[in-house]
Amino acid sequence: MSSQKSDFTVPGEPPMGFLARMVFRLLVFIYRCHKFTAIGEKPAFPKFIIIAVPHTSNWDFPNYVGLTRELGLRTRFMAKSSLFKWPMTRFMAQVGGVPVERDSTRDMVQQMADKIAQSKEFILTIAPEGTRSASTRWRTGFYHIAMAANIPIVCGFMDYGSRRAGLGPVIHPTGDYEKDMAPAFAFYEGMTGLRGEGLKS
Repeated sequence: MSSQKSDFTVPGEPPMGFLARMVFRLLVFIYRCHKFTAIGEKPAFPKFIIIAVPHTSNWDFPNYVGLTRELGLRTRFMAKSSLFKWPMTRFMAQVGGVPVERDSTRDMVQQMADKIAQSKEFILTIAPEGTRSASTRWRTGFYHIAMAANIPIVCGFMDYGSRRAGLGPVIHPTGDYEKDMAPAFAFYEGMTGLRGEGLKS
């Protein structure tokens, strides 16, 4: 496990503001109160997508933020562009938000692929289950973004049953979703979310 402490800054971007730092510190405090054991190391790739599984509670967000800090990662997440209006513009960017135009003629997959291509380093976190309630299938947007951007997918996990969390298998998508993701489904089998719900692939 890495003990690296990250200030969440990104090369080429301005230092994080006071409010953003305070928010991160609060989220990390919440994570540490849940007493997870962080497992894994930062992958050697400069760009990749982390899928966050399982996702059953609002507590998952602060816990994932704390986990990525423990592992020395500075991750990003997609958010609708309307959240980036003044006075929230700088704050949203500093906490890792990436604006996407939901009403754009360009679909969100291509929007994200373009943003990833423009950056030297880019770690995007996506919860494929989408909602915080049990679903019968994952949303596959993360897979299509990885394909379009030609980057790997890393299995991020937070098992509330064992209090272990971290990074697992790396998947290099080929276009065959079921075959490519089979190792991920097997990896997550038996893990439970905060509400006790298991994997719904």
